[in-house]
Amino acid sequence: MDDLVTARLVLHPMTVSEAQRVVAGEMDSGVRWAPGYPTEGDVSAARRFLGTCASTGDPQPFGNYEIRRREDGTAVGGVGFHGAADVNGGVTIGYGLIPSARGQGYASEALRELLRFARAHGVTRVKGDADHDNIASQHVMTAVGMRPTGQDERVRYFEIVWADETANTDLRS
Repeated sequence: MDDLVTARLVLHPMTVSEAQRVVAGEMDSGVRWAPGYPTEGDVSAARRFLGTCASTGDPQPFGNYEIRRREDGTAVGGVGFHGAADVNGGVTIGYGLIPSARGQGYASEALRELLRFARAHGVTRVKGDADHDNIASQHVMTAVGMRPTGQDERVRYFEIVWADETANTDLRS
């Protein structure tokens, strides 16, 4: 599968061997990791991806993507799907960046591209959530068009839903 490319980022689809290296904390000789990468969230996402691959096969294109800066190829975080689309065309997403990469618009840029990609692949609903105290992540989801749908004692839930007539909507605007 090809990389997804934005103005400043490359979303690189993670392979099984790359996910295994993230879990082990062992950088591949051909990839640069920024200090602080992988985060606990990246390791958790890589473990979930490996579990999915072991139980049902590679979920690509609905897998994990490493977020790399285009300028130098350095990995600064991750974004991805929690699995393939359900029977109703819905997916759940997650994302995260190392602290030094936050506040630069990378999360919004990566999530916009992931939403565009999901829509192009027939997804009709994307869900996500953020802890109540993670205001920055809540802002990212609303900035890309996701709307709050509820909350519990721990998290606030967001989603975006597309009707058939919006199949060609450009989410980069």
